[in-house]
Amino acid sequence: MTEHSPLDEDAAAGHVTPVMAQFIEIKAANPDCLLFFRMGDFYELFFDDAEVASRALGITLTKRGKHLGQDIPMCGVPLHTADDYLQRLIALGHRVAVCEQMEDPAEARKRGGKSIVRRDVVRLVTPGTLTEENLLDSRRSNWLAGLARSRGSDGTADRFALAWLDMSTGTFRLCECEPAGLPALLARVEPKELLVPDNLLEDDGLRQVVKTAGAEIVPVPRAFFDGATAHDRLASFYAVRSLDAFGLFSRLELSAAAALVAYVEKTQVGNRPPLDPPARERESGAMAIDAATRANLELIRTMAGERRGSLLAAVDRTVTGSGARLLADRIACPLTDPETIRNRLDAVDLFVAEPALRARVREDLRRTPDMARALTRLTLGRGGPRDLAALAAGLTAAAALAEQIATVDPLGAEIAAAVKALRAAPHQLGLDIAATLADELPLLKRDGGFVRAGCRGDLDEARALRDESRQVIASLQSTYMSLSDIRSLKIRHNGVLGYFVEVAPNYGAAMMAEPLNRTFIHRQTLANAVRFSTTELGELEGRIASAGERALGIELSVFDELAARVIAAASPVKRAAEAIAVIDVASALADLAEAEGYVRPRVDDSLAFAIDAGRHPVVEQMLREDGATFVANGCDVGTRDDQAAGQLWLVTGPNMAGKSTFLRQNALIAVLAQAGSHVPARSAHIGVVDRLFSRVGAADDLARGRSTFMVEMIETAAILNQAGPRAFVILDEIGRGTATYDGLAIAWATVEHLHEVNRSRALFATHYHELTALNERLARVANATVKVKEWKGDVVFLHEIVPGAADRSYGIQVAKLAGLPAVVVDRARSVLEELERSGGNNAPAVLDDLPLFSAARRRPAPPVDTGPNTENEITLLLAALQPDDLTPREALEELYRLKAAFQRSVKPG
Repeated sequence: MTEHSPLDEDAAAGHVTPVMAQFIEIKAANPDCLLFFRMGDFYELFFDDAEVASRALGITLTKRGKHLGQDIPMCGVPLHTADDYLQRLIALGHRVAVCEQMEDPAEARKRGGKSIVRRDVVRLVTPGTLTEENLLDSRRSNWLAGLARSRGSDGTADRFALAWLDMSTGTFRLCECEPAGLPALLARVEPKELLVPDNLLEDDGLRQVVKTAGAEIVPVPRAFFDGATAHDRLASFYAVRSLDAFGLFSRLELSAAAALVAYVEKTQVGNRPPLDPPARERESGAMAIDAATRANLELIRTMAGERRGSLLAAVDRTVTGSGARLLADRIACPLTDPETIRNRLDAVDLFVAEPALRARVREDLRRTPDMARALTRLTLGRGGPRDLAALAAGLTAAAALAEQIATVDPLGAEIAAAVKALRAAPHQLGLDIAATLADELPLLKRDGGFVRAGCRGDLDEARALRDESRQVIASLQSTYMSLSDIRSLKIRHNGVLGYFVEVAPNYGAAMMAEPLNRTFIHRQTLANAVRFSTTELGELEGRIASAGERALGIELSVFDELAARVIAAASPVKRAAEAIAVIDVASALADLAEAEGYVRPRVDDSLAFAIDAGRHPVVEQMLREDGATFVANGCDVGTRDDQAAGQLWLVTGPNMAGKSTFLRQNALIAVLAQAGSHVPARSAHIGVVDRLFSRVGAADDLARGRSTFMVEMIETAAILNQAGPRAFVILDEIGRGTATYDGLAIAWATVEHLHEVNRSRALFATHYHELTALNERLARVANATVKVKEWKGDVVFLHEIVPGAADRSYGIQVAKLAGLPAVVVDRARSVLEELERSGGNNAPAVLDDLPLFSAARRRPAPPVDTGPNTENEITLLLAALQPDDLTPREALEELYRLKAAFQRSVKPG
């Protein structure tokens, strides 16, 4: 039963119906959202919302009824598939306000025939506030972030604070940083949605920085970031008098955190998700990796935006969603504290040393659902029976994991803390939930059928009446037969009397006499039957009529009781979920180490960087798939002879020989080591890298008016302006995007600056062989090259890095391997020989001495009569022809050109 449609006769007449007036009012309060307006089993959209949604979702747009004399555009999506449509709209950058019916239509009808169902927005669905399992990537965090700025005064620099939370798990962090560190922090967090004060976007430079984060930018009123009220707003949200128990925070950090909490309260319409107290992160506590370096190294995804081929994909052996998210966060944010890194490595070592335990633990983990996200959905009232089951399975797994792992001694700090959290979990709650829920569960609680038979007597009775009414009536009929001793007695039903007892007319008198008349009440006498009712039948009829509703009501009350117990135990449940993620990551990295031959790195406060037989974790796996073997190479760019600065290796060799792979693999080894993972090497000693820089590859940034060379120079400038002695820098082909001497000069000066000013540990790959002379002038510069072998005019790449400098670039051989036409390759060799013979000092004259270049220079000009030299022109034109490379049109043009030259050659005089 539904109320009057907005598309009824009044609407057709041009009047605003009550429902349409309700829609317009609610839409006016949410102008920046598409309004999902609940009507029965559909969410309807009207006016502009309908037109936008129909285009975005590819659903039919209808126009029925009128408003202000115009047709009303309309489209709708079924209630049971609404999440799928929400996912598509959110992915396209839309925001959706979900407007639900707040009462049953029957309740509205009690207020009068034209009363309408009360409706209200229960939630704003935005990219950063998703909680539904099918709207989220189970293996990635879904960050909502807020950016606050404090303007500098008296010449001081601005300061920024970023707060970010994952509403689906409750994780809440914040960090204050300098302006130079903001791009790297945003690149690391990768928020889905970023809140900024509306006036902040007026700063052009800052607006560009914010846009590079790739998030949905949401300008909000400055009041959200009001620092004067931030502390009190946060204290109110967490129901505490002071935030001191959570830690010491700056006013700027509190402003960013309070803005996020205000936005969460707004989008959840008063519902409070189980957010952890904000945890402060030190800017210096993590390896700083800027956006360009993250993209170049393909830490989380490839340059094409795919997960496959990234570092994360290569090392991820986790078997739970929470473990996958934790590993992704660790890869994105390697640590700089050696003690914490060692604790993580100890955890991995525990499972490396205990393969049998690791196998059992990983088997238990595979059966462990995502407790953290299930808890959030239950807390927000969006959970279902399967979320309760996830909590039960997770708590059961927590008990089993704690029991298994506790047998090992010593556990190490990280695993010991995890076991403690697992033991503190409410295991009895998990058992109670498992005992209450049925084996087969519906997705939605409103579907019922999720409480196990035998748990509640009243529920079993209601279900029996609902599902077995015929058996109940048959049993009662048998009872009445015995009582009356009338074997032909029947219980029947019709729409007027409901359930009644019917006997033949000859038994009517006995039924109406003592003692049967105490049980049977005469209702109707017909020619061929006498009908009676009973008090028991009347009560039974009422119970049967409402049995379905009563059964569902009892189940919903059971659900609410269990959900309330879960919410009351939210804190230990979340700690247990986090512990499961820690154990999953440690056991997964141990599995990786054993399968791939990784070793534990030594990480300390030194400036060492010594890798023995290192390998590229991604390339190695891809080569193995093709049946090839990766060639391991060492790298030692740490301090030597007590020098307070790192080494700088100049790496030369031909393209395709493996220079870029070598550079990247050492950067990735540093990331893995400081994330707390074993690394692909025979041994590794890494002094903590505080900043990682990569200038590898080239790409235009046309949208911002930047050429390939400009992008290269911007990224190089960032390195030279920020890298210090603890940084690790890899640069590939600096200066190749401009003229030869300009590029050489830039590369030369860059090497000198890295050596003398930055003093970083660095790898510098180049084709400018002139740079290799710098190792004689600069104490910490060393030359390394990739070994190759030339065989019958071809080049064979050995992929081995050895001391020394390359004497040739082998560019023509590589061009041949790439498939350039043989005539081009041969011609290139002859040109190269001429250039090398001249020493490259008189290139224009050399080109004039090369017949093809001379012909090519004349060719674009209109044909002219060259007199006695015309015959030579024909010869040159014929020599330059490549028939296989010509289109039919080009061949015809060449024919005309040759004919014209021939006619000139036979012209008299």
